[in-house]
Amino acid sequence: MFARAKCGPKTCTAPGIIVNAKPPEVLFYHLERQPLERVLPNLLEKTLQRGWRAVVQSGSEERLDALDVALWTYSEDSFLPHGSKKSGFASEQPVYLTTGPDAPNGAGVGAGVRFFVDGAVAESFDGAERFVYLFDGRDQDALSVARGQWKAAKAAGCTVTYWQESESGRWEKKA
Repeated sequence: MFARAKCGPKTCTAPGIIVNAKPPEVLFYHLERQPLERVLPNLLEKTLQRGWRAVVQSGSEERLDALDVALWTYSEDSFLPHGSKKSGFASEQPVYLTTGPDAPNGAGVGAGVRFFVDGAVAESFDGAERFVYLFDGRDQDALSVARGQWKAAKAAGCTVTYWQESESGRWEKKA
């Protein structure tokens, strides 16, 4: 359930694999004022603007279905192109929604970001440029999962940062 990869300043290793690369970034977003359905689209837009692909991994099918609708309707004047196994064309999706470790759109190879929501966790911290956890700060179970993943990412040698919403709704880097 937690990371098996070991990352250092010049190499990342997993069983049988050594890659010269900087360790991945692991970002934690502590949601307090805005719901996931408002925060995630903004982060996905920034990901796509960088030319990266994304995977959103959810802890449940129900949440995945709700996110699917939210990404089509979050703004009156735009939408985020995305899909899942159900919608087909998985390899062509700039944003792929899943409940598992799959990344058929290439987001798990090089320049990509893997988002974890609703209790989903990384099996390892390799394959993507960034790993992003979004969790509800009022939910004790979500806090516990995030703390466990923080420890696992630190132990794997990843670059870890923690962001929390301020009273004004802006993100403040806390660690």
